[in-house]
Amino acid sequence: MILNSATSAPTVTDATGTKANAGTDPAAAQDRFLKLLVAQLNNQDPMNPLDNAQMTSQIAQINTVTGIQQLNQTMQSMAEQFNSLQVMQGTALIGRNVMTDGSSLAVADKAGKGGFEIPSAATNVKIEVTTAGGQVVDTIDLGAKAAGRHTFEWDASKYTGTTDALQFRVTAVNGSTKLSSTPLALSKVTAAGAEDGQLKLTLANGKTITYSQIKALV
Repeated sequence: MILNSATSAPTVTDATGTKANAGTDPAAAQDRFLKLLVAQLNNQDPMNPLDNAQMTSQIAQINTVTGIQQLNQTMQSMAEQFNSLQVMQGTALIGRNVMTDGSSLAVADKAGKGGFEIPSAATNVKIEVTTAGGQVVDTIDLGAKAAGRHTFEWDASKYTGTTDALQFRVTAVNGSTKLSSTPLALSKVTAAGAEDGQLKLTLANGKTITYSQIKALV
């Protein structure tokens, strides 16, 4: 006869009065196993008693199950603590400006700000400020720039249109060779939280990003 300590999973109450599911509580599982083992020994067939090998095998099985349950509980606790730690770290970013992939222009106090990244040195970099429909509003000539990440600022004091949807595009050249470039949007972190084990940051421009999507803190 083989013991099966998982045939029922009643709710048990521990010494602190906290209710737990006996199907997942290691102490309750061991208690059920011992009770079943004693009952089996008391009711075994005298002509065919339980041998040492069977008993050892059953004890090993319950120890394995108990170990796995304890490991699962430990990993779950660690995951919850890690999520809490991530959120605490994320709250430190609230109010900070970050740069992420994107071409939206952040305008505040009559100044538009953004950034870009180029893989190699450029003899000239040009920024075109555009409306959401692609109409060019203004052009900024930045001159020569080294390889890497850069920021720029645009004087928006003379612009009379709506600034909420302004975009920008980057043109970088080295002599007559056009270089690839990555526009970077600037926005402020307004909230932090965790979702599916990942830190999520909400930006003032309405986007929600992960921490790994941040290119730079400004």
